[in-house]
Amino acid sequence: MTRGQKKKSGAFPKGHQVDPRALARVSDLVGDRSLKRDELIEYLHVLQDAEGCLQGPHLVALAHLMRLSPVEVFEVASFYHHFDLVTGDDAPPAPLTVRVCDSLSCAMAGGEQLAGALEAAMPKGAVRVQRVPCVGRCAEAPVAVVGQNAIGAATPEAVAQLVEKRSTQAPIPDAVDYQAYCAGGGYQLLKRVMTDPALGDSIIDTLDEAGLRGLGGAGFPSARKWRILREQAAPRLMTINLDEGEPGTFKDRVVLEADPHRMFEGMLIAAQVVGCDAIYIYLRDEYAGIRALLERELAALEANPPAPLPEIHLRRGAGAYVCGEESALIESLEGKRGMPRLRPPYVAQLGLFGRPTLAHNGETLWWVRDLVEQGAASFAQHGENGRKGLRRFSVSGRVAKPGVVLAPAGITLRKLVDEYCGGMAPGHDLYGYFPGGASGGILPERLADVPLDFDTLHEHGCFIGSAAVVVFSNRDRARDLALNAMRFFAHESCGKCTPCRVGTSKAAMLMAQPVWDQPLLKELSDAMKDASICGLGQAASNPMECAMRYFPEEFSNE
Repeated sequence: MTRGQKKKSGAFPKGHQVDPRALARVSDLVGDRSLKRDELIEYLHVLQDAEGCLQGPHLVALAHLMRLSPVEVFEVASFYHHFDLVTGDDAPPAPLTVRVCDSLSCAMAGGEQLAGALEAAMPKGAVRVQRVPCVGRCAEAPVAVVGQNAIGAATPEAVAQLVEKRSTQAPIPDAVDYQAYCAGGGYQLLKRVMTDPALGDSIIDTLDEAGLRGLGGAGFPSARKWRILREQAAPRLMTINLDEGEPGTFKDRVVLEADPHRMFEGMLIAAQVVGCDAIYIYLRDEYAGIRALLERELAALEANPPAPLPEIHLRRGAGAYVCGEESALIESLEGKRGMPRLRPPYVAQLGLFGRPTLAHNGETLWWVRDLVEQGAASFAQHGENGRKGLRRFSVSGRVAKPGVVLAPAGITLRKLVDEYCGGMAPGHDLYGYFPGGASGGILPERLADVPLDFDTLHEHGCFIGSAAVVVFSNRDRARDLALNAMRFFAHESCGKCTPCRVGTSKAAMLMAQPVWDQPLLKELSDAMKDASICGLGQAASNPMECAMRYFPEEFSNE
């Protein structure tokens, strides 16, 4: 077209054009029904599972079907780690992916060596080996995941056998099913609540007397949360956070693999007492076997309900640790990038789809039936060092018997290891521990007699969070583990706020140097704590600060 000529309207269509073949393929996979905006991530999973990646023409076709702009679909797809975007001349990923965990417990157990051996042994072009953050199986370190099939205490030989057999599906856990749960008295409490509305007040009082707090990390009193929600205008919703991505945490997985209906009954009681019209369960993508279990048991529950049920939606995460934050989880449930919201307003006031939302961790709801049937005193009578209640500790690292431990609140790390975990692993002496996962800070052996519970660790610059205890020994270095944690946070930062996005990356770079610039790192930490939007950036520097504070011998030659 020469200068001065006018382009005819419609002669050169603008934007991404829909490929008819891609449109037919996407329509076949997701259906030609009216697609819901909040289920965008579910549709992306359908495409990823079917094609092994997300191809540009398919994303454009999906945007067309959903009446969204392609950029809206691309920005969501590119946010989550478990989606493989293939655009332009990019080569698609290998047909099979083997993921090797490189977070704290797996790093101590030789995860890097395992990844290196697999990279050398796996057939090029047929198998992709990826280093990934925690996959929620810290007690089985080192862990590899072949497709969706996780293998603990992994060796190159064991992984190669699964690859050769194409054993890529996660087994469904042998859990208490619907029939067995009902036979054991399950859902009787729910029936009582449905027929006696006045029982709701009594249940809230029981939770209060027992001292049940949120077990996802924040520790907010559950009874207070229920009362706050009841005061909000209807309609109300509920979200259940099963996205335990904190390195060192795996208690929710263990609870669900054993008895998912106990959590279901707790959530249905909460929904009835608080008045929630719908429930949205957000499950981390790494728990493929549990997803199949929950799908099966929810279908059984809905086919023969013990009482009228609210809407129940099971949603699949896509590999974003930040979605463990309640407002980021809500953004993800709405089909968006999982970025935390500025607060106020709080999710109890303006949550999912703009409605007041009761946000709970799965294990918190798991306790409801037990507390009501057995009484608050049966729970509160446990506890040590002036604390009350029971806690599930996810214990991993250099102990003889790692796993989920049900122990009194306020127990000390030393007693937890010696009496519940068989002591330290042979040849290892206690050197230090993370009391609350990667973000909870690090304490040395001399502080192994501090009670482990909410509010007991703050004076030491730490917190218990979801009670993920990672124990390390004299064969490890606190500064190396702190760097591992900081790299995790840099990888998982959503990028919304500069202090977290730049701070975690800059800190990881500085901590990788032979000599730490401690004054600069402290200044950086202060900025991250003061100005980050959510807990990821605010807590990311805890391990770094603790390493400098409690392990000065590791920096004595600098």
